[in-house]
Amino acid sequence: MQKLELLYEGKAKKVYATDDPALVIVDYKDDATAFNGAKKGTIAGKGVINNQMTNRFMAKLETAGVPTHFVRELSERETVVKKVSIVPLEVIIRNISAGSFAKRYGVEEGIVFDEPTIEFSYKCDALDDPLLNTSHALALKLATPEEIAVIEKYAFAVNDFLKSFWSSCGVTLVDFKLEFGRLADGRLVLADEISPDTCRLWDSKTHEKLDKDRFRRDLGGVEGAYAEVMRRMMEAL
Repeated sequence: MQKLELLYEGKAKKVYATDDPALVIVDYKDDATAFNGAKKGTIAGKGVINNQMTNRFMAKLETAGVPTHFVRELSERETVVKKVSIVPLEVIIRNISAGSFAKRYGVEEGIVFDEPTIEFSYKCDALDDPLLNTSHALALKLATPEEIAVIEKYAFAVNDFLKSFWSSCGVTLVDFKLEFGRLADGRLVLADEISPDTCRLWDSKTHEKLDKDRFRRDLGGVEGAYAEVMRRMMEAL
């Protein structure tokens, strides 16, 4: 497959056209950002871990009935995916209070919810990705009612899978962010990535943070945390 011009460069990935108009190549970077790009840095080896972890999870989710954009892994950092039009909704599933949820509602981190929560934010860096509800999403024509129903169904299915998987690794899935995309025929598929960049992962016994919060909060040991969750995942597969 021929890698052609750069189509898009985001905070964590580059996307290239290919000789197949239905496929693109995603190249994962080591660049790290937080707080909508206000904080910048580098996490050595992050791109390799995020690429390989995402691909393995996407393949597993396909077999569990969640369609994804994943096609095949090309190298440690590069993957062929189906070209999609990203739905401008960030989908956040929370199992435990943490991060912006705890800050927003004035509660401590670590409260285990009776049921997972779902929230949406408008994927718009210029507006700092504001929270919105389903009515807002419909008013802004970000998605149709049918698409939102499908997104919610898939998001909770991903949560069920990831919670169970990470539990088997001695890791607690606190919360995570998903993005979905539309294929050329309009079908929705899971896109973007599933990694320590997009998931809050705590050691089940010590509650040690094993994710991007180590970068956000200047806790140190960021590379080691990413490597540790990758090691645990590979051992469990």
